[in-house]
Amino acid sequence: MSVSEKTTFVFGRHPIVDSLQSGAQFDKIFLQQGIRGDFEKEIRRLCREHDVPLQYVPKEKMNKMVKGNHQGIVGFLALLDYYRLEDVVPGIFEKGETPLLLLLDQVTDVRNLGAIARSAEVCGVHALVVPKSGSALINADALKTSAGALTRLNVCRENSLVTAVEFLQNSGIQVFASDLKAEKFIFDLDLTAPSALIVGSEDDGVHPSLLSRVQERFIIPQKGETDSFNVSVAAGIMLYETLRQRMKVA
Repeated sequence: MSVSEKTTFVFGRHPIVDSLQSGAQFDKIFLQQGIRGDFEKEIRRLCREHDVPLQYVPKEKMNKMVKGNHQGIVGFLALLDYYRLEDVVPGIFEKGETPLLLLLDQVTDVRNLGAIARSAEVCGVHALVVPKSGSALINADALKTSAGALTRLNVCRENSLVTAVEFLQNSGIQVFASDLKAEKFIFDLDLTAPSALIVGSEDDGVHPSLLSRVQERFIIPQKGETDSFNVSVAAGIMLYETLRQRMKVA
């Protein structure tokens, strides 16, 4: 059998190629390290053509993913439709609304991603922006943790968050990043204007290539000795402060 009981992934060479050619949306395709030749070239071409992230992994990892004969390739089907940032942003302005977007940089835990999405939807975020590589898969666990919020959000999957930031800024949206080394507090920012917030991983924070491009870096005040808030908690605080400011001036 080439499709799992939960129909969340496909494995085997012909099923993967057929699914790609028929237009099935994948979150990611994993190809076994060491596979070369025409098949590897064809998979690279199809993934590039259909905008699907491709990752090379050891055989041992492949064997843990699938019990059957995977033939060196496993593809995780997308559980929701992804949007293009360049399509979403103009639509927000056309509705006469003040854009609020949340960018996730290197957030790899699916439960954190789901919890962040839940806060984002509650606080009125127009779009959640994730990178094609280096981000948690939006799987059943993420959907469950989000309490369905992921299905109600515009989720944009972008090749580069750097390019995404530049696009947002060129569209008149100010971009802020959470940074433990920042001196300005979150509540010192004016979040009533069109805004995008970036949160990073708990281990590494927001990547320097993004920090160097934002208008402001900020920190959430804290008094205890623990290093920082959990990333999903931090995102909730940031979004609530944005909602508070916007409701105050509404």
